[in-house]
Amino acid sequence: MTAQLISGKQISEEIRKGLRKEVEQLLSQGLTPGLAVVLVGEDPASQVYVRNKEKACQDLGFYSEVHRLPASTSEEDLLALVDKLNHQDSIHGILVQLPLPQHIHEKSVIDAISVKKDVDGFHPVNVGNLMIGDDSLLPCTPAGVIELIKRAGVDISGKHAVVIGRSNIVGKPVSLLLQRENATVTMCHSRTANMKELTKQADILVVAIGRANFVDASFVKPGAVVIDVGMNRLDNGKLAGDVDFESVKEISGPITPVPGGVGPMTITMLMMNTVLAAKRLKGLA
Repeated sequence: MTAQLISGKQISEEIRKGLRKEVEQLLSQGLTPGLAVVLVGEDPASQVYVRNKEKACQDLGFYSEVHRLPASTSEEDLLALVDKLNHQDSIHGILVQLPLPQHIHEKSVIDAISVKKDVDGFHPVNVGNLMIGDDSLLPCTPAGVIELIKRAGVDISGKHAVVIGRSNIVGKPVSLLLQRENATVTMCHSRTANMKELTKQADILVVAIGRANFVDASFVKPGAVVIDVGMNRLDNGKLAGDVDFESVKEISGPITPVPGGVGPMTITMLMMNTVLAAKRLKGLA
């Protein structure tokens, strides 16, 4: 049995088609969604992400600004730029690419971004609203994971979901979003004693642990949905997920590949958040 592939590329393109129509409509009402991306330093992975975000903005007809700052930029200067963007009418979404150089406190920068323009969904107010189930801008990767599961035709309600990883960026928010969809959620992490026992009970397994090919077939219940959030560069230069795709696909249900699974969805959800933020700031949503 070879599993059904969940193509993030294909699903992402379907969502973008709808977004293009929405942006055309907003343009006709005199509103151009605007996204500002700030990149501090020369991190190679971050540079790739920023280029992809730039391309997506062009593709959808957004107004976009990319601020590339040297790694020596002071926290004070970065906060001054964030403040300027908070007050700039043509910008509806602000994203400061993480990680930042060590001398800059990430928390100070995230806290400084206007809640209404926080299209990454990392501001404590947006995180709090997510926690209590109130309306908020959702973190892009977790929102993309939910979208992939739903569009693969899987009903999340009543299912047992297991999440491996408890980061603030993926693990914690995705577990909250799965609960919002009425799944029963178990969280595993590096200190979990009986991890395989737990993961083998999962109808839906979301893996975001940051270790290449960590999850093999022995972790997976036959027929389970497997979502691989990992993105690891191997010594030979190839990309690998946190799931050993070749062994797991033989027993799993629908599964995401790496690359081409969760990755494209993250940027598409960022674009969706920017459109939503633009509409809210202009009183259209």
